[in-house]
Amino acid sequence: MTSKAVTYRREGRIGYVTLNRPRVLNAVNKDLEIDLAEALQSFDMDDEAWVAVMHGAGRAFCSGADVKERFHNPDSRQRDADWGMGMNPEGFLGRCINWKPVIAAVHGYCLGYGLVIAVECDLIVAEEGAEFGLTETLRGFPGGPAWAKVQNFMPSKMTTEMLLTGQSQTAETLLSHGLINRVTPKGKHLEGALALAEQILEAPPLAVRAGVRVTRWPWVRAAAEADYYQAALRLHNTADFEESARAFVEKRDPNYTGH
Repeated sequence: MTSKAVTYRREGRIGYVTLNRPRVLNAVNKDLEIDLAEALQSFDMDDEAWVAVMHGAGRAFCSGADVKERFHNPDSRQRDADWGMGMNPEGFLGRCINWKPVIAAVHGYCLGYGLVIAVECDLIVAEEGAEFGLTETLRGFPGGPAWAKVQNFMPSKMTTEMLLTGQSQTAETLLSHGLINRVTPKGKHLEGALALAEQILEAPPLAVRAGVRVTRWPWVRAAAEADYYQAALRLHNTADFEESARAFVEKRDPNYTGH
């Protein structure tokens, strides 16, 4: 039996959502997308769980989209294109019912799609040296929705630099810019997230959920607008989009032509 790409369990009032593709640094493929939506729905509908911690198994939180799968599977490439055209601007956490808080506990890499998932979480705790990046641009994919979500929490030129260069930034840098809530010593990211979860549990849960609901609304709206604005570009049909994936799979420098 194939193991789930994302698992959910609960201990006391805290739910644990675990990205579970450690052999590929929890890269996002179709199975992970489906399982993550199911795990978050399980948490949302679990009356005994009042707060969740999302973390990655193995050496990283999430290294981004599974580019190799996208390259070898045309259906996967089309799904990426559809997402970029606004079919899912509310992401994973913008479509919940009960508005319970989720804390991302980040270690290693949090890149591209991984950063999108993490920034949807209401709070982020990261180990020192963890790397965050908006790598969509480097893959030839429009990064507007990702930029919009990050910009909502970190309104600065740093967000635009990350989008235009695709280069990653450390947790320490993003802490100073307001995207990260806590930076912990190496390997203590989960402990730091659990400590923050315990603080949340000291507050009345319905009041907490009211706060979650109002703070998620702006990034859902911003991501939807970014999707709409860039849809006509159709970058998934360009030669550079194909070249980016091909170069990644073949482990060589890409040769872009602007077409």
